[in-house]
Amino acid sequence: MLDIPETREDFFSRLHQYTLDFGRMKPAVEYTVRDRLLGVEGYVVVWNISPVTGMAKGGCRVTPTVTLEEVGMLARTMALKNAAAGLPLGGAKSGIRGNPNAPGFKQQYQSIVKSFLPMFPENGGALGGLGFDLGARPEFIEWFIEATGMPQRFTGKPESMGGTDYDVHGIAGLGVAAAARAGLEVNGGSAVGATFAVQGLGAMGAGVVRYFGGEYGGLLRSVSDKVLGGSYRLGDDVSDDVRAEIVDAIGRMDRERTAALVHQHGEHIGKPGKVLYEAVDVLFPCAVHDVIHPGNDAEVAARMVAEGANGPCKAVSRETLQQRGVVVLPDFLANSGGIIAAHVEMTSEADDKVAVAKQLTVETIDRNVRSTVSMANGLEVSPYQAASYLALANVFAEGGLTPVPASVDLDLFGG
Repeated sequence: MLDIPETREDFFSRLHQYTLDFGRMKPAVEYTVRDRLLGVEGYVVVWNISPVTGMAKGGCRVTPTVTLEEVGMLARTMALKNAAAGLPLGGAKSGIRGNPNAPGFKQQYQSIVKSFLPMFPENGGALGGLGFDLGARPEFIEWFIEATGMPQRFTGKPESMGGTDYDVHGIAGLGVAAAARAGLEVNGGSAVGATFAVQGLGAMGAGVVRYFGGEYGGLLRSVSDKVLGGSYRLGDDVSDDVRAEIVDAIGRMDRERTAALVHQHGEHIGKPGKVLYEAVDVLFPCAVHDVIHPGNDAEVAARMVAEGANGPCKAVSRETLQQRGVVVLPDFLANSGGIIAAHVEMTSEADDKVAVAKQLTVETIDRNVRSTVSMANGLEVSPYQAASYLALANVFAEGGLTPVPASVDLDLFGG
């Protein structure tokens, strides 16, 4: 059980020490492989290893620009995310530097994942497996299994293969929607009728719209995505039926229908980043990292920011927003639905793993958001600081990290 400090001074003293210890950490494993003939490169970073399972877990990013440094940043975030969710998994991430849409990419992909084999537990490694992240495509599942013979080491598989199909079911977006709902309710508000804006309509953003705008009763106000060609606002003159149709199209990831409806009924308000400045109850940045930074955080007009992407706000901007009264629910607290579903997929024997994953995601994130916001209100600290305390306390309580001398990155928590 989390030991909550009794005083604000004790809270900051402990958080400072946790931050120092975590900032001194080096990854447990950094692994780079290259196929020079095929012109592709792959990376694995295991930030910490759970003493309970001996494993770490995170998805696999596949882009032409991904780097070892980027994978390391994501692995460090996964350490916090898994700890905040109370999962017996350390933080890890993998990456493949290549164009997933290029002809012949299957051969490149399979070359790299074969090179990852020593990292899997069956071969003495700590990487629990691969999963979906930026650039991933459904066919990667079959490619991976064909190359490795290890279906248990790829999560997000279809239900017919014993998986949770978490991208199709939008479970990561469900978690972020549940986080925002809990954050509103614990402060006396409600998701019903709450206006919201979403940047990025991939699997994460689509899931957020599906659940926050569909099941939870939120009012979709603005969206942006590259397929739309910019940011669009749905005015008050858009009927409830049309708005519901747009929510349904986005939730189904029907991109053509979404674009047609939004272009017909929405007002174009600018480039894709313009949606970040909409005056709404909740802003969901669900695209890429660092889109809110010291150069633009003063323009954010939402009452709450629930982070769907990995690291969409710079640490210093999180604190800047909080000082202005904007509640920030950080990624490692809000968007753990995907890894919770992955954990269910790896461990559950239930017939309906999707239902189990959804229930566990909502229960876990709802509980954690309520406890962190309550802690924040009681100690007069920001929810971001309280969430950081929750994650780091769990990391060190599990004994999964041992501080070692290294340079201290205090920017991790806005220091």
